Amino acid sequence: MLYPLSYEGGRPGGRPGPAPSDTGISIQGADAYYAHGMAAAATALSNHAVQFPDVASTRFYVGALAKLSVLQYFVAETAVIGAWAGRGPYSRRDGLISDLGAVACGGFDGRDVCSPAHLLMNASFVVQGLGMAVGALLLGSVLLCTAARPRLTPGPARRARGAAAAVRSLTFAAGAGTVLVGLVPEDAGSVWHLVGAVAYFAGGAVALLLLGSLWFRQTPLGWLILACGVVSFGALVTGAVTGLHVPEPGTLERLMGYPITIGVGAAGLVVAQRVRQERAARRVHLVQEAQKAGHRSSAAGSSKAGKVPAREPEADHR
Repeated sequence: MLYPLSYEGGRPGGRPGPAPSDTGISIQGADAYYAHGMAAAATALSNHAVQFPDVASTRFYVGALAKLSVLQYFVAETAVIGAWAGRGPYSRRDGLISDLGAVACGGFDGRDVCSPAHLLMNASFVVQGLGMAVGALLLGSVLLCTAARPRLTPGPARRARGAAAAVRSLTFAAGAGTVLVGLVPEDAGSVWHLVGAVAYFAGGAVALLLLGSLWFRQTPLGWLILACGVVSFGALVTGAVTGLHVPEPGTLERLMGYPITIGVGAAGLVVAQRVRQERAARRVHLVQEAQKAGHRSSAAGSSKAGKVPAREPEADHR
């Protein structure tokens, strides 16, 4: 509980008596001012105070694991590249990521495409998107403001909470975009594949920029998240200007996408570590409380055993 106001009554300057009603400093006074001060205190608390979430809850732990699950993408991509059956070997420098999820073999947009393991690649896209979306839904704005803090401090400012809410919305949009990419391959002849890709790259990059700005002074991984956002956003702008018509389009696209996956996974790691630390601290606290209760019970038992019953006065037989 926060106590930003003073409980000492009196006028400014040390003069006795209730403070004037326009000061709003003390909540101790007489008659109508007492109620006015109490209302002012409640208003101040409601405007500036915020309750910390239950960091050790299962909901936040599941949300953190959901974000960590996006890292499976790198394993899936490596396996799909290994199964590539095009005329030449697949190159991360030249080949676009969506080529790995193309259903048919043949020429597509001037590129030779043949990915027998396209189902695995598209499933990985969907899993990655669901992990981002579920993480955005389960990890609240206040948690994102406080998850990287080494200890509890007064509630986050309204601006920080607004940035955290934007992070959640953008991460959810990026996740939904990745799901679209997996459900609608590039050779399906639908514009939704492009819409999903743009949502993923743009939403993910901006979300990391905002989250990194919130965390860069609170955890070393905050710098990594911010750097991922900068690299991804810079590559996104370059890709938008050039239309990916560069000597190594695959490299440029991966500079747009890889940092998002790494940054989201790092964010999940930060939250997961905080949840585990909070749970460990609670277990220690419970053990200490149980030990104290045992000591109190033992002390009470010893006190009762050590009492000597009072002797009754002897009767006078004279």
